Amino acid sequence: MKNIIKDISLAGAGERRIEWARRHMPVLEKIKSEFAREKPLDGINVAACLHVTVETANLIRVLSAGGANVALTGSNPLSTQDDVAAALANDGISVCAFRGESDAEYHACLEEALKIGPQVTLDDGADVIATVHNDHPEYLSAVMGGCEETTTGVVRLRAMAAEGALKYPVIAVNDAETKMMFDNRYGTGQSTLHGIMNATNFLFAGKTVVVVGYGWCGRGVAARAKGLGANVVIVEVEPRKALEAAMDGFRVMPMRDAARIGDLFITVTGDIAVIRGEHFAVMKDQAIVCNSGHFNVELDLEELKGMATSTTNVKENVDEYRMPDGRTLYVLAEGRLINLSAAFGHPPEVMDMSFANQALCVKYVVENHAHLSNSVHGVPTAIDKRVAMLKLSAIGIEVEQLTPQQEAYLHSWTLGT
Repeated sequence: MKNIIKDISLAGAGERRIEWARRHMPVLEKIKSEFAREKPLDGINVAACLHVTVETANLIRVLSAGGANVALTGSNPLSTQDDVAAALANDGISVCAFRGESDAEYHACLEEALKIGPQVTLDDGADVIATVHNDHPEYLSAVMGGCEETTTGVVRLRAMAAEGALKYPVIAVNDAETKMMFDNRYGTGQSTLHGIMNATNFLFAGKTVVVVGYGWCGRGVAARAKGLGANVVIVEVEPRKALEAAMDGFRVMPMRDAARIGDLFITVTGDIAVIRGEHFAVMKDQAIVCNSGHFNVELDLEELKGMATSTTNVKENVDEYRMPDGRTLYVLAEGRLINLSAAFGHPPEVMDMSFANQALCVKYVVENHAHLSNSVHGVPTAIDKRVAMLKLSAIGIEVEQLTPQQEAYLHSWTLGT
């Protein structure tokens, strides 16, 4: 394997930023100390396709402390922080990632990372798993299992499992409560708005912001936009989530109606073409469109390009589309993850829990793979609760304890009125 990075001279700057994040990730730091003592991953080859950020760097160092050999590649062409990639490469980690990769370069980096001969895979979007299954079945016999970090990847993996195509067990780390309820809601909520403001200096107060999708990510984005004074509209296909959005105080409507009134559109669905030609055709002049879902397929940019008379990059992460009727529409970060393309991604305090789950689930896969079926598994409740307790302890919060009488009552059917 070889390192494929932008510039090794950036390592010093990356190291300082990794250290800053480390100090805000106390749960992961505790697990790192434990792994360093016990070496639960001694000699295990890990291929990881994750966003190469300061938070990810700290996860990789935890796995290395546990004895793993890690090859890291980026899970999005615009999310890699080049100074972080340099710092990890300087630390002896195999890194194949740089910001601004073409599609061909992205897949070449993925292929290079797979040369480690993975026994465990880590994914943010399921690209490693898909590549191994589709292009390198020779690796399958050695893989004990994998972990998946994000909603989009879990959707892909459940589709594989339903078709009987998944050839090794995968833990849906995304679905842990200490990941989904915090990373997706507070992390995506804050970092998405951060990315939009970095790219545009957009004023949220008084604007109509259309959030497409009301899962945990959509809830977080909507809540933070509302907190900045925006009039938030929700577009949702799932009736229970739409009802929840309405009872949370948001207007709910189909995209055909929302497209006409929005100043800013943010997609967080994990689905394809949720904003397409029929919607671009009726948007207001100078409407801004962006995506915070994993893949850049939520916006039908090919259709938009076909409709536009010209396309101009007006500034970093902002492309202007001139429409035949004189309107101008703006697309941020090429439709890729706005929170990582134009900002730093989730804060380390949030990723502390997500990556603690990742580290403990890698250990769980290594220890239990022989008993796991080739399907998508939830994070064991014991791991999820342990991460929560470690986080509470780190921030100085103590929880109530049940008395023996209360414990007995909760497990009895004979006690009542």
